[in-house]
Amino acid sequence: MFTGIVSDMGEILELEQQGDLRARIGTAYDPATIDIGASIACDGVCLTVIATGTETPAGPRNWFDVQISAETLSKTSLGANGWTPGKRINLERALKVGDELGGHIVSGHVDGVAEIVAIRDEGDSTRLTFRVPAELAGFIAPKGSVALNGTSLTVNEVEGATFGVNLIPHTKTVTTWGTAREGDPVNLEVDTLARYVARMSEWSAAVAKA
Repeated sequence: MFTGIVSDMGEILELEQQGDLRARIGTAYDPATIDIGASIACDGVCLTVIATGTETPAGPRNWFDVQISAETLSKTSLGANGWTPGKRINLERALKVGDELGGHIVSGHVDGVAEIVAIRDEGDSTRLTFRVPAELAGFIAPKGSVALNGTSLTVNEVEGATFGVNLIPHTKTVTTWGTAREGDPVNLEVDTLARYVARMSEWSAAVAKA
C-alpha cells in the first residue's frame, strides 16, 4: 500500500525486452535499504524490485530494476513508448506500519489512463483538467481523492468525464508535474472508498431486484 506522497523523482536509465519489459530506474533511494521483492510505486504503478545496484556505464548511480508485464503495459501509460530512457517518473516506497498517512490509501493498481486536456495558471498554483474513460467518471467526486501518476490529489470540480485539480508550487517542484503538458497520458487510480461504495450500490440494487 502507498499514500500518494511522492518521495523521489526517478529516471528511466535502461529498458530491455526480456519476454516482459525490464526497466532500470535511477533513484536517490539507497539500494542497501531496498529489499529484492519490495514494492515501489513508479508513476503510480506498483512494481516489484528484482535487482539493485550503485554502478552504471556512465558512472556511480543508485538504481533498481523492475519487471513489467504485457498486462501492465496495456493498462497504463507505461506502454506505447510511454517510458523511454531519460524520462523522469514519480516514486514512492511502500507504506510501513507507523508511517504518517499524508495523502490517502493508494494500492498502486491503476484503473485506467486519463489525459491532460487543459493547463492554466491560477495565481502561484496551476489548474489541470483531465479527461477520463467514461466507465471511471462515476468514481470521481468533488473534494474526493484521486491518485494521478502516483500523486495523491484532491478533485476540485467534475463535469461529465472531465475533472480538475489544483497543483501548488511545492507539488510541481518535488514531482514530475512541473513538466506536465496538454495531451500527456496519466495513470489514474480512483479512491478505494469510491470503488467499494459503487460496488455496494450495485449489490444492493441486485438484491432489491431478486
